[in-house]
Amino acid sequence: MTMNLDHEELHRLLAALADSDIQEFRLEGEDFCLEVKRNLGVSSDSIASSRIISSDESDLPLPQVKVETPPTPSTPPPSVPGSRSDLVEVTAPMVGTFYRAPGPDEPPFVEIGSKISTGQAVCILEAMKLMNELESEVSGEVVEILVENGTPVEFGQVLMRLRP
Repeated sequence: MTMNLDHEELHRLLAALADSDIQEFRLEGEDFCLEVKRNLGVSSDSIASSRIISSDESDLPLPQVKVETPPTPSTPPPSVPGSRSDLVEVTAPMVGTFYRAPGPDEPPFVEIGSKISTGQAVCILEAMKLMNELESEVSGEVVEILVENGTPVEFGQVLMRLRP
């Protein structure tokens, strides 16, 4: 059986692993091997490490990444203020780092009040050193930007709201 994973499938797999309590995971294909190991100890911090072994490269250890797990609140988090049914929410399609501009010295893709069209880039999500432009699915006006530049985001997290 031949196994091929594209970039999006790999992100979905890693997001699913991040949301689970699986401590070790190994996936082997014809020309690759992916290993993910986590220490989900008692502390609120955990260490995750992974490595990819390729048939044409030697064992490539990736740096250990510190994953901070926020403590579980005893009460449910408050709903996001200003959530209205007439607004369209732009959500993160993957876990990554949110960037408002294409580069550090460049202007943001959008600001509050910006008029945007369908297919226009509104931000970048960096995941596994790959920059992924998010494009608007609707035309409208940006009314809220809910995430600070350079902030890690979760799958499904609301990034901004648009008035169509």
